[in-house]
Amino acid sequence: MGENFTAIDLFAGCGGLSEGLRQAGFHVIAAVEVNKQAAETYAANHKETLIFNEDIRKLDTKKINELLKGERLYLLAGCPPCQGFSSMRRLNRREPVDDPRNDLILEYLRFVKELNPLTLMMENVPSIINYDLFKYVVNELEFMGYYIDYKVVDVSKYGVPQRRKRFVMVGSRISEIKVLLGNNERRTVRDVIGGLESAYNSSDPVHKIFPKHIARIEKMISQIPKNGGSRTDLPEEYTLECHKKKNVGFKDVYGRLRWDDVSSTITGGCLNPSKGRFLHPEENRCISAREAALLQTFPSDYIFPLNIPKTSLALMIGNALPPLFSKIQSSNIFTHIEECYLSRV
Repeated sequence: MGENFTAIDLFAGCGGLSEGLRQAGFHVIAAVEVNKQAAETYAANHKETLIFNEDIRKLDTKKINELLKGERLYLLAGCPPCQGFSSMRRLNRREPVDDPRNDLILEYLRFVKELNPLTLMMENVPSIINYDLFKYVVNELEFMGYYIDYKVVDVSKYGVPQRRKRFVMVGSRISEIKVLLGNNERRTVRDVIGGLESAYNSSDPVHKIFPKHIARIEKMISQIPKNGGSRTDLPEEYTLECHKKKNVGFKDVYGRLRWDDVSSTITGGCLNPSKGRFLHPEENRCISAREAALLQTFPSDYIFPLNIPKTSLALMIGNALPPLFSKIQSSNIFTHIEECYLSRV
């Protein structure tokens, strides 16, 4: 029966959430993603899914209903952007940054109202919980008859080899459902990228993508202690001028990952060591695009474009929902449908 469990992925990015849905057994019939590069990457990896590369605000849900052919939609999943609520955007501000993308959560609600899915899943930044529009959406969903549960969790508790706090919400028309808690399975940087060949002589073109630096920066990186060292360990002569002022900048920048720990959060700056702790534990370089993707738990053969700027590729990888985390939460919903819905029909 599971092969008929249809799902739709809104704000799909390059396909991290859909990869987890697919691995859990759902049939993702459609996805929506406005960014052309991300949509093309999605299409290259999910050939069985129809990707709508357009602004979701202009997409008529009748197009989705045509794909369903009168059948029930089992799961509507999505990660509506709320950049104004990310901790990096807010920094020391209590109030969110005024960003028009914050309102896209209402498009998620519109799709729920018009497609009437059996179950829901939504992922986002943790601070969305304090967002008035989020509270409004939850009230609307509960009024429509959905049992809703949501939590902020750390994906490192689910076997994802990085420290990354995310908000996740699940909902069901069938009966009560809960966000699945992690089993504290721990995978480390070594577990995931320790066995890779050197990026310098790899046959994988995605593994060859990492930034090159001017000689002074290369020299500085070479002086950072292996396996977890950071810029604070550098002798004075190798410290960048911008790092000499006290209480300025993030201490993790130009830091190395630790082999036997999880990585820092893989962000949209993951291919730039000046943006965080993204240096390889041993080699004198930033992690590669493939290593970043693996730390996000994408399959080792996941296709990424080679002809776009590193900044765009890093953003695509860093913004993705880790597929393993998606798979675990999706599998919980899949089991919920099997046990609580199919037994009644």
